[in-house]
Amino acid sequence: MKRNYLWAVTALAKAAHASLQQPLGESLQPGTVHLSELDNIVASSPLLSFHRNIVEIPSVSGDEKYVGEFVLDFLSSHNWTVEKQIVIPESGDIKERFNVYAYVGDNRYPDVLLTSHIDTVPPFIPYSLHPPAPGGSSFSRKDLVIAGRGTVDAKASVAAIVFAAIETLRDNPDASIGLLFDVGEERFGDGIKHFSDSDLNTNPPTFHTVIFGEPTELSLVAGHKGGVGLKVIAKGKAAHSGYPWLGDSAISAILPVLSRLDNLENVHPKDGGLLRSDKLGKSTLNIGQIYGGVAGNVVPAYAEASVSVRLAAGTPEDTREILQRAVDEVTGRDGSVILDFGGPKPGGAPPQYFDTDVEGFHVITVNYGTDAASLHIHDQDTPKVRRYLYGPGTIHVAHGDDEAITVGDLEEAVRGYKRLISAALQNS
Repeated sequence: MKRNYLWAVTALAKAAHASLQQPLGESLQPGTVHLSELDNIVASSPLLSFHRNIVEIPSVSGDEKYVGEFVLDFLSSHNWTVEKQIVIPESGDIKERFNVYAYVGDNRYPDVLLTSHIDTVPPFIPYSLHPPAPGGSSFSRKDLVIAGRGTVDAKASVAAIVFAAIETLRDNPDASIGLLFDVGEERFGDGIKHFSDSDLNTNPPTFHTVIFGEPTELSLVAGHKGGVGLKVIAKGKAAHSGYPWLGDSAISAILPVLSRLDNLENVHPKDGGLLRSDKLGKSTLNIGQIYGGVAGNVVPAYAEASVSVRLAAGTPEDTREILQRAVDEVTGRDGSVILDFGGPKPGGAPPQYFDTDVEGFHVITVNYGTDAASLHIHDQDTPKVRRYLYGPGTIHVAHGDDEAITVGDLEEAVRGYKRLISAALQNS
């Protein structure tokens, strides 16, 4: 993490409730700051106010309608041409879900596309403001902590992208830029997949640069791992636990398989382990869920585990083959344990690599996945479309109870996105 501000979201700061108020300035006294003065910092900034507005609207994956409408109306009020790209129509108890696509005037196919997602993981955590950890006599407004679900992932990127685009157009009204804010990234990626299959993703591409917004600690990302998901399933025969030889334990069958899979990241690829790369390190495997059986006195007839693999090298098919060989070695191909990769057309994504040629940014790699793998850019016979991955906040708090970001990171991200946009426009 870049800044030590997580103290503020693990317990409410007594300073935030102090009754004595101080004049608002660049430096604030942590022992005497009133909540209203923290609110004033946000209210005085269009960027911070917009960020607060979209964070305060719950938008767990599948329930993005209201935050989407807010973003759409905000962009329309700032003279963007905005389209609602329907992903799932509203019907009965199902809320309408849509991507927000915005551009300038009638330039529906801009040169530069900036994109992030408006959905979050559960549960919803209310927006709140906190002074940073105590330790100094004062603190800068830039160190003010903004906490709540989505403050980092990825509504920080959404807010910074919007204001970077607005400021770019203020200085360069002819800038050929567009915005895409999609739904469902945290679950199935259905929003970006819908955009990818639509007429807005032309073949050959009309955009020459795509800038993806995710928490990267204000660094450019050179690459991130791919992914493969699967279920490990064992079937046996139920019996009374007093006579276990009359049954066939599915749990006894699945345990050695899971033990083998759990260690594959530590096995060298030449010996059957998961693939590795110099840039992204080892592929990793996580057994996230496991269940089986019906009672302690019944031999279990069924057991299942959900597994996720983060790919550092190779293709999803390469990894599926490695996993299947490992299972075959343990079971002797007796059919007691099978791998379910999701049907005849299993999903998954290979590692993704990005451009880092804009000067002045720190460059890192990350282990999480993004929408980038699901946006299929048709540049096989044209100049390669540049792709950048950048954004404010750290992934280390995203999805957690302590999700939070500082004012300084949000404001710096606006400047960072503007630099990326400027570099992209110069390459037009």
